[in-house]
Amino acid sequence: MSGKVIILMMDSFGVGGAPDADRFGDQGANTFAHIVQTMHGLNVPHLQALGLETLAKEAGGVDFDLNIFKKSPLNIGHKFGHACEISKGKDTTSGHWEMAGTPVLTEWGYFHPDYPSFPAELVEKICHQGKVSGILGNKAASGTAILDELGEEHIRTLRPIVYTSADSVLQIACHETYFGLDRLYALCETAFEAVKPYHIARVIARPFVGEQKGQFVRTKNRHDYSVNPPEITILNKASTAGHQVIAVGKIADIYARSGIDQAYKASGLPELWDVTLNAVKNAAAGSLIFTNFVDFDMVYGHRRDVKGYAQGLEYFDSRLPELVALLDDDDIVFITADHGCDPTYRGTDHTREQVPVILFGRRIMTENIGQRTTYADIAQTIAEFYNIKPMKYGKSFL
Repeated sequence: MSGKVIILMMDSFGVGGAPDADRFGDQGANTFAHIVQTMHGLNVPHLQALGLETLAKEAGGVDFDLNIFKKSPLNIGHKFGHACEISKGKDTTSGHWEMAGTPVLTEWGYFHPDYPSFPAELVEKICHQGKVSGILGNKAASGTAILDELGEEHIRTLRPIVYTSADSVLQIACHETYFGLDRLYALCETAFEAVKPYHIARVIARPFVGEQKGQFVRTKNRHDYSVNPPEITILNKASTAGHQVIAVGKIADIYARSGIDQAYKASGLPELWDVTLNAVKNAAAGSLIFTNFVDFDMVYGHRRDVKGYAQGLEYFDSRLPELVALLDDDDIVFITADHGCDPTYRGTDHTREQVPVILFGRRIMTENIGQRTTYADIAQTIAEFYNIKPMKYGKSFL
């Protein structure tokens, strides 16, 4: 049995320079460079040691200094580069699926951002089958701002807060106590069936707690209802070949649990790291451990919180030596992302960017692998590492 594969997905950590950014109206977006420039430096010595500054300069064409305050002790072989996305969208689902070897080459359906976002017949169907008297929201919105706006009315009326975003998504926020978690999940299952004719990628349950504006907080009981990938992913192939596939955070939901053998819920960077490290310690040789660090996107990127994003990056960097200490000689680790979400950019949406592609391990030879033409190169590299049938898309850089 070969070594473990660990994938650290830094959700929204773009490094700029997407060749087709203009098609999305994202010219000049560069999540990483703009954070460094705004904060006048960034203390991420371990990512720096793994080639982050070099790959980011090559991808984004921006010269900057990470202003490292301490020397990294990692001293481990690594390959580093940056990847373009060939999927049609810049959303979470497309980025994750492409990285796993199945790019989304058809267009998703999207809801209109302005009120009313959802077709009247869709709202009527969800309300009738879900046994609710009506909905609140019915527009594109920030998931935290809309709780302050409508949370108290939701408690009074028990009408679900239904909203969308720039992604192909319908989201339903309900109070865990007053509306009930099981009832929210059942309503989302109803909505997931109802949106299928609209070619929507996900319906997301967004449970929250709190009593009044300013106190509402989303809980870790989020659940995504996702359509299945269009083809089998590297997760399916790895699982079929006998490798345990372990998902941490929202990974299992993104892949509709297809190809997932074990799934662990976690939220917040510290808990996500703790659960990941525990999985690495206890997983059998040859396992694939895949974690989504969603805070970079959900907490910092969409909220345009540059300082928070920077602090999150520094925290993420600080935990890397713990992972390196756990690695066996044959284990490998990928660090990558699914899209950008430049916290200095206009609006609150994702940004079309290249993403970092970092591979490290004790038997890896250090190399600059340059620009990759698709995120699917990661899946192809894993296929070669596991010695299983190649994927349809991508080129290995093992």
